[in-house]
Amino acid sequence: MLLAVGAIMTFALDVTTEGINLDTVGIILMIAGGLGLVISLLFWSSVAPFGSRAAGDRTVVREERYF
Repeated sequence: MLLAVGAIMTFALDVTTEGINLDTVGIILMIAGGLGLVISLLFWSSVAPFGSRAAGDRTVVREERYF
């Protein structure tokens, strides 16, 4: 969301204001949105039930009984 709002503020708006540069605010929002996306991907990949690293570490040993 921040990434999209920042891109709109940077590239689509053509407004001149005093005291605040909307291009700079847009770039800051895009950076914050990108960092949030990366952190979110790292978090969800660590708690995902499928494709996790722990699943490959298990060893199953079957013992057969001879009577």
